[in-house]
Amino acid sequence: MNRVLVAGVGNIFRGDDGVGSAVMGRLAGHAWPEGVTAKDFGIGGIHLAYELVDGWDGLVLVDAVDRSAEPGTLFVIEPDLAAAEAAPVSMLDAHDLAPQAVLAMVPRLGGRLGRVRVVGCQPASLDDGLGLSPPVAAVLEDAAALVLRLVDEAVRAPVEGAAPVGAPAGTGPGGADREAPERRR
Repeated sequence: MNRVLVAGVGNIFRGDDGVGSAVMGRLAGHAWPEGVTAKDFGIGGIHLAYELVDGWDGLVLVDAVDRSAEPGTLFVIEPDLAAAEAAPVSMLDAHDLAPQAVLAMVPRLGGRLGRVRVVGCQPASLDDGLGLSPPVAAVLEDAAALVLRLVDEAVRAPVEGAAPVGAPAGTGPGGADREAPERRR
């Protein structure tokens, strides 16, 4: 059985940066399959890093992601973990670690990262203030549905070390830092 962590991140006091928390709010009360844990980490990046050290087979991270797209555009991003792990970690503010810094910290803390997928939403505004912009608020249900789809895929994925019949051990999905926009409007 795969252990999958669903993590919402972002600052609710910075407009659309709170989208991760808003999506987690939509998913509150959802009956997750065995092995799945969902948490809203908000600006607690250091807490997320320590949680990931416990060893998860998969991570579905929900956050605002600026890809210069139309506000409210949803993305599924599979980051290049080797590049993330090699990146320097700046600890100027342990409560405001960017997701890339969190991913870079995990191996340094003695953990290993499983498959990581990011549900990103193009923000309209990251200015100070409570509340999401209308285009981001309009896609919360679609973002929640996308998270559920990714969790279902992660739970059904072969457990690491258990290769399919006729396949060498350790084979899995290829390609790093893949990104696919999910147009939901």
